Amino acid sequence: MKCPRCKQDNDRVVDSRAAADGGAIRRRRECLQCFLRYTTYERVEDTPLRVIKKSGERVRFERERVLAGMMRACEKLPVATEDLEQAAARVEARCQEEHDREVPSSVIGALVMEELKKLNHVAYVRFASVYREFKDVSQFLDALNPILETQRGAAPPGAKHGA
Repeated sequence: MKCPRCKQDNDRVVDSRAAADGGAIRRRRECLQCFLRYTTYERVEDTPLRVIKKSGERVRFERERVLAGMMRACEKLPVATEDLEQAAARVEARCQEEHDREVPSSVIGALVMEELKKLNHVAYVRFASVYREFKDVSQFLDALNPILETQRGAAPPGAKHGA
């Protein structure tokens, strides 16, 4: 570490302790040339996660944007904001765990659909229709059929469907 006064790279650490938030190490140093005491902080380098969009553009990952998209899909549906915030946090955590520095937007979209499918099937289909850019009704049906099959399998024998 270069001394701020004399610019020499000849110092010793006098004291070292965790900073208040625990995210950094505070070090008191003394220059062995001019005897100036100064403080430095050592932190883990934070490399933000970047999203690779369809166009190839790279932008910073923003959990707020993920949450906003999920909230739009759940508009006027009985889905708690807290549940959506937790789902968005899970999407962000998985992106950070599974992707080092960059994550394709397609991966984020798939993770959001996975979370919405657990929360509300209508929200899932709403999001999927925009995300997958459905062009006709058959594409809607392709997204709905797995959900309908699951519901039919869970219905008690003799129960009417769609009633």
